[in-house]
Amino acid sequence: MTTASTAGQQSMGAIAPKLAELTDKVLFDDVWQRPGLSLRDRSMVTVAALVAMYRIEQLPFHLTRALENGVTRDELVELITHLAFYSGWPTAASAINLLKQIH
Repeated sequence: MTTASTAGQQSMGAIAPKLAELTDKVLFDDVWQRPGLSLRDRSMVTVAALVAMYRIEQLPFHLTRALENGVTRDELVELITHLAFYSGWPTAASAINLLKQIH
């Protein structure tokens, strides 16, 4: 049994309670828990998409989540390096700078 997510509630519940509820219940408690991919794989896909789309506001949360889900720091560096050739040098440089800040 998984614990209900609260990331949405914590980040936006005060101003956007419905969006927070959908984030927690649909995205994290349903979509992220589907059996087709592991949490580790979902983290890799999510980080890749966020880097490629230059979504740097959401990236720190998902870099941390990826580490918690078993993706190593070296794998994240390799993923970001690989993406430099597909999503651009600035997206990769920004992602690396964010990863450096996560302990």
